[in-house]
Amino acid sequence: MWKADERLKHWTKEAADRRRERAAGETWAAHRSRVLNELKQSLGEFEPAQGFEPILLERVQCDGYVRERIELSGVAGLTFGAYVLIPDGAAAPIPGVVAVHGHGYGSRQICGMQADGTPEPEDQGIYRHFAVQLVRRGLLVIAPDVIGFGERMLDSVVAQEPDAPSSCYKLGTHLLMLGKTLTGLRVQEMIAALDYFATRPELDTRRIGIAGFSGGSLISYVTAALDERIAASLLIGFPNTFEDSILNVHHCFCNYTPGLLNTAELPELIGLLAPRPLFLESGDADPIFPKEGFYKAVQELQEIYAQSGAPQGTLSVDVFPGIHEVSGRRSFDWLKETLQGLPQ
Repeated sequence: MWKADERLKHWTKEAADRRRERAAGETWAAHRSRVLNELKQSLGEFEPAQGFEPILLERVQCDGYVRERIELSGVAGLTFGAYVLIPDGAAAPIPGVVAVHGHGYGSRQICGMQADGTPEPEDQGIYRHFAVQLVRRGLLVIAPDVIGFGERMLDSVVAQEPDAPSSCYKLGTHLLMLGKTLTGLRVQEMIAALDYFATRPELDTRRIGIAGFSGGSLISYVTAALDERIAASLLIGFPNTFEDSILNVHHCFCNYTPGLLNTAELPELIGLLAPRPLFLESGDADPIFPKEGFYKAVQELQEIYAQSGAPQGTLSVDVFPGIHEVSGRRSFDWLKETLQGLPQ
């Protein structure tokens, strides 16, 4: 057997068999605790930032909301920018959302701007300016810049390849050699953004949601799994199975975490959010997160939510006519109504 196709299938099946054997003797709570701990351990550790005070970089009045630019830090030696969108006339405290972009040119892409910061016409591109869509529904929004994109591209990558879409490969491979992961770095910064968000006087800290698209959904589900301040989650263009998407279709290096398949398949990892409210959104023609895998994930997540004791309707789903893109036709209002309906 010169080629490894069958061996890959065999090893993947072996991992699945081992997962089932370990889970067989566990209660739901014990199983969840173990999977959560193994997920956390898989990410690697980063020295947290100490003593950094947030810096207000700009404050701009926009159509129906104020946009602030804040500099933050979550990892020693690194800072990052985040936009905070504040709806006009809102009576504090109000629900808030952490909006997480994926591949592209950074948080400006979801905040109604072009890469250079100039305004962009409404609803351009796959992101649909979803941070703006949320603030216009009366929600406080923070949109952090994810490392590796836009203004946070590595200078060394830009020097070698000026048109490179991201720095994920170089960041990810270097961190892997250090026993760390790019997901771990991104999630630690996202939790730091959440720490800052929780200090905002406009925010009701008991009603915080998270919304991510594509790679932003990867960051979102891990952040919500590790931090229960996140009361509701919206995952767009990512929910699926590893078997049907990450391991079957060419994806960016940043989607892979060493050893994680020995712990759980993707639906089970997303299931760590149960019994908190969760909305899953996907295009029916998404080529990199195929609908077949999406439906498999939904079925497994429905079982997980039932086991968790979540009330019926806590898990919501929308498959819309479209590709790898944001829709929001049901999910944006769901997130608003879900957060507003939580006890204050």
